[in-house]
Amino acid sequence: MCGRASSRLRLHLLIARLGQIRTVLPCCEQAPLSRLCKPLHREHAEGMSDRDDFLAWVRTALYEAELALHNGDAAPRRALWSRNEPVSILGALRNVYGQHEVDEAFTFLERSFSDCTSYKFELQAYDVVGDMAYTAGLEHTSASMDGQPRSYTLRATQVYRREGGEWKVTHRHADTVTE
Repeated sequence: MCGRASSRLRLHLLIARLGQIRTVLPCCEQAPLSRLCKPLHREHAEGMSDRDDFLAWVRTALYEAELALHNGDAAPRRALWSRNEPVSILGALRNVYGQHEVDEAFTFLERSFSDCTSYKFELQAYDVVGDMAYTAGLEHTSASMDGQPRSYTLRATQVYRREGGEWKVTHRHADTVTE
């Protein structure tokens, strides 16, 4: 299968999974059906798939890092972010690009947040394709920002890359839900 057709096939497969569509359309007439029927995830020895492992990580390490950040401790979040370029944040407060700016943003957030009384991540969609993954969901937070109690919801999408066998965040986009 040609490179462009292979890329289109991966895109069709990802779109099919995102929309919970069970049919997969071949990207070109020459694509044999047998090539489309290969599993999209690897199985691990303990019976968990990459998706299961990733979701467990999101619900534990990632959740705990976000909770710590909203209590004024950015160290767990820093530990989960990639140290390899490119990294970026299109944030509710500011946009940053590259390691230096991402680290400055974490320092700013660490100094701004405290006294988190509630943090809930409402996962709405996620997927794992090879060594890349993403999450999309709503973050419901009640915490103090610069000493003032606030409650808000962010629409957040994050992209992850598996590095050395561990998931790392490489991109975050978040904006405030105003509805």
